[in-house]
Amino acid sequence: MLIQMEKELDLNMPVIENISPLHFDHKLGFFGDYENKDDILKLSEVKELSIFQIAKFKKSSVDINEVSFNNLKLPTKSLTVISDNIARILWVGPDTWLIVSRDKNLNKNIHNIFNDNDFAITDISHSRAVIEISGSKSKEVLKKGSPLNFNDDMFKPNNCANTTYNGINIIIDFISEKPDCFNLYALRSFGGSFYHSITDSCLEYGLSLIHISEPTRPY
Repeated sequence: MLIQMEKELDLNMPVIENISPLHFDHKLGFFGDYENKDDILKLSEVKELSIFQIAKFKKSSVDINEVSFNNLKLPTKSLTVISDNIARILWVGPDTWLIVSRDKNLNKNIHNIFNDNDFAITDISHSRAVIEISGSKSKEVLKKGSPLNFNDDMFKPNNCANTTYNGINIIIDFISEKPDCFNLYALRSFGGSFYHSITDSCLEYGLSLIHISEPTRPY
């Protein structure tokens, strides 16, 4: 009888669906001045990323140069990103990094490497909205809302930076060039506002809002 009641309760339990930060904002299609153009901007929401913030405690005596994750040394130079075919590590501040990956074992691997006595480990995966923008005019779009210097000799692939976009705090990660491709991280609560701000800035160049069903890279 008890087992039957438990089964009935399970059937009546609401199903909790994992909704992405931009689920209600990201609508597929072509927008703006896209007609008769071969090179328009592409923008998509990046889903199902694991994002961990790693911060070294001031009292820790650990030598960062001796710490590695998947044989990747933590970058110590500002604005620097390193990556392999599993993860991407962003320097986001002194003794602070983001580790980004689609690896399902990321949580376990991070806790195996980073000692809780030396590092603060925070899973921020569900608290960030992540947008990928690509195309030859990507930098022009970013220049519209960010004070960051996007000149080629100042901001290159595998650089990242904390900045603002029309007053919204974001992290920009320069993934690759030809065409330029960026991942943009914003707080989930500001995700919708940031999304609409940057898509509006894309319209004059032509914009394709797409869905990446099978990601070709692990971040």
